[in-house]
Amino acid sequence: MPSRPVPAAPVRSWLIWLIAAGVYVLAVFHRTSLGVAGLDAAERFGVGSAALATFTVLQIGVYALMQVPTGVLVDRFGPRRVLTAALLLLGLGQILLAVAQSYPPALLARGILGVGDALTFVSVLRLAANHFPQRQYMLVTALTGALGFVGNLAATLPLTLLLAGPGWTPTFLTAGLVTVAFVAVLLAAVHDTPHARRTESRTVPVREVGEQLRAALRVPGTRLGFWTHFSAPFGQNVMVLLWGVPFLVEGQGYATTTASSLLMVFVVGAMAGGPLLGGVVGRRPGVRMPLVVTYLLAVGVTWGVLLGWPGRIPVAVLVPAFTVLSLGGPVSTIGFGLVRDYNPLPRVGTATGVVNVGGFVATTVTSLLIGVLLELTGGRYGIALLAMPAVLAFGSWRMAVWWLRARAAVFAAQERGEDVPVRLRRHRFDLRPADGPAA
Repeated sequence: MPSRPVPAAPVRSWLIWLIAAGVYVLAVFHRTSLGVAGLDAAERFGVGSAALATFTVLQIGVYALMQVPTGVLVDRFGPRRVLTAALLLLGLGQILLAVAQSYPPALLARGILGVGDALTFVSVLRLAANHFPQRQYMLVTALTGALGFVGNLAATLPLTLLLAGPGWTPTFLTAGLVTVAFVAVLLAAVHDTPHARRTESRTVPVREVGEQLRAALRVPGTRLGFWTHFSAPFGQNVMVLLWGVPFLVEGQGYATTTASSLLMVFVVGAMAGGPLLGGVVGRRPGVRMPLVVTYLLAVGVTWGVLLGWPGRIPVAVLVPAFTVLSLGGPVSTIGFGLVRDYNPLPRVGTATGVVNVGGFVATTVTSLLIGVLLELTGGRYGIALLAMPAVLAFGSWRMAVWWLRARAAVFAAQERGEDVPVRLRRHRFDLRPADGPAA
């Protein structure tokens, strides 16, 4: 631990972060727009449930595949340049989606959006790591996630009303053009570090890039962060990105406007929960993993209630259930705090990319499983949504394994007399030295 207090970040750093987080807001809007536009897309392009799921699977799959390369790019070229590329790709993808008249170009557009989206969050977190001391990093990370849900909020009822009014092409064309225009704001205001507008890049051999990635993966805290991020946010993502409105409209019989309004619960819950969680964990980092475990147990109970409810689920049950699921995004940010704690700063971008893969792999797999099961069962959501607790159980098991291994690594460091970000107290369930943190 530091021997003397580290000064807080200056106001200028907060302004730079806020503008960079604005890029993330736009990315989340583009990412979640099919959550309420899914039925419109199915009608516009003449596709069924499996093909509709492919939109999200492609975009989120590309996002997941791009996370490690994004971390490497951010560490090499700096977040400012990578965020600029993100805005251009997001704008191009949404403009192409606006004018697409058939399924193939629309699918290409979602792929381009996935690449642009993939470049945003890791870049913003790397910028935060450059500008903020470690004790503020968890709060800034949580605030970033919470602010991103402003884009999610815009992609619920407001987007539904725009699609019903001006229509598909004017709505998405305007969104694409606004995104491209935001490049000017970013370039004028954002600096990579408190002392330099741009990070000077250097040529990095492929072997060195590979070693940097392997070094991040050798840290148990990185693996724990991955499985934390895998397990916590995917339920919320799947509902908001694609299957929430179809489930409520086709599976539960609610009107489209009611369904999109119910999705706002995810947004409000995440926006309120993010800063609260970040503040608590920032002050008491030792509680972060117990909080994760408690949350995952609550999610398991929530899916048990939703899937076991006889007949139509009332709004009085859906609202608290969606509130619980909405906290998955804030809870998943604990994974990024683990990365920041247990990796050196030059490797934080790469390690953050590794962790950020987790939730989106889970989202991709679950979205596709639900689409396929709907096709096979003739649209029976009660069966299709069983994919949710199944993926939750798998991710929770792997997270528990790496939690024990990460704790064992911290105990070993403590016994060697090394400084550790959080000092732990051994419990009966902990691995003993003879067990070792297996690879």
